[in-house]
Amino acid sequence: MKILVMNAGSSSQKSCLYEVDSALPHEAPRPLWQAHADWTKEKGQVELKIKTSTGKEHTSELEPGSHGQVVKQLLQALWQGEARVIDSPAEITLVGHRVVHGGPHYQKSVWVTPEVKQTIDQLKSFAPLHNPANLEGIQAIEELMGDVPQVACFDTAFHSSLPPHSAIYPLPYDLYEQGIRRYGFHGISHQYCSRRAGELLQRDAQSLRLVSCHLGNGCSLAAIQDGKSIETTMGFTPLEGLMMGTRSGTIDASILFYLQREHGYDTDRLETLLNKQSGLRGISGISGDVRQVMEEAQHNERAQLAMDIYVYRLRYFIGAMVAVLGGLDALLFTGGVGENSAEIRARACAGFPYLHLKLDQQKNNASPVDTDIASFDSAVRVLVVHTEEDWEIARDCWHLAQQEPAHLAQTHSVQARHHND
Repeated sequence: MKILVMNAGSSSQKSCLYEVDSALPHEAPRPLWQAHADWTKEKGQVELKIKTSTGKEHTSELEPGSHGQVVKQLLQALWQGEARVIDSPAEITLVGHRVVHGGPHYQKSVWVTPEVKQTIDQLKSFAPLHNPANLEGIQAIEELMGDVPQVACFDTAFHSSLPPHSAIYPLPYDLYEQGIRRYGFHGISHQYCSRRAGELLQRDAQSLRLVSCHLGNGCSLAAIQDGKSIETTMGFTPLEGLMMGTRSGTIDASILFYLQREHGYDTDRLETLLNKQSGLRGISGISGDVRQVMEEAQHNERAQLAMDIYVYRLRYFIGAMVAVLGGLDALLFTGGVGENSAEIRARACAGFPYLHLKLDQQKNNASPVDTDIASFDSAVRVLVVHTEEDWEIARDCWHLAQQEPAHLAQTHSVQARHHND
């Protein structure tokens, strides 16, 4: 079974092709093919990088166009050109899509139907940079591959288990009834990492109290108990919670009223301020990239202040997650920063001696992958987990196909007839 995974961002498109037999492998396999189209290099240019499981690499420039047009060019490289790995799109059994926002409608991955597409479109006001791109990816697959079965995997689904006292804001209740509530994000990553933690510790993940720290340009924590998310830092949008690369995280909402009233800020300016000009970039005045800010912090007071606030807020929210869980079995670090910054991990963990959490500094400094970096006598395990969102999507697709094989067989019958015609 060949499963294609589509992971769209606001200015990029990542895709992987996996081959899965009758049983899922214990660990994430290497994709047969992976591609990354990036719109951010230069205005009007799209760079495509492809890598295959045989080690072949290929870089090219794509014709600029809409997100959907770029996706079509990317997909055609699967069966055309120097880096092709299949002979035709008919070889693909399933396509799984990361969809950022599922609203209150979806608690798990689902087959893509006209109704599902309509709902994804209706939710674009909740995720205007992502849901339209996710939908264009689905439409591009339909145009190129006909009736191949598609699955929508929602970033919000893992957090649908949040209890009402966490999910509902203390606003008038009718706003909750209109869909204004805490949804949480990075759910596919948190879901993978919680399951992987159980494998690494050789324990049932359902029995663990975990705090998962997804730290990248966007950052979020999840408190996971009995394999379910019971608290997270992001909310109605990915803006809530931790200080991030360019996002402010949680602030006093009255600041916005003040800026509107006293300084004439409109909605667009406020949104840009909070999402693109704040966080590490806003405080340091240098960059939203943690690596650059950490380097400058050695001789720049504002860069040092930015790092101090970043770590302080990380500890603050980890503490909140531990309080919700009533204790902690393992602390997980993942994402670009979580996996690669020994300093951030060390500074974060230094705030919890009362939990008898102790790092093995040598292991931590080596920035290992999928390893326990706590000392042997630590009461809390500390894991660095390489997140595999694309593989988690492929797993969800595989499980859905096992649960509903009739749907898969029926769709492939239609696809075969169209191919023969």
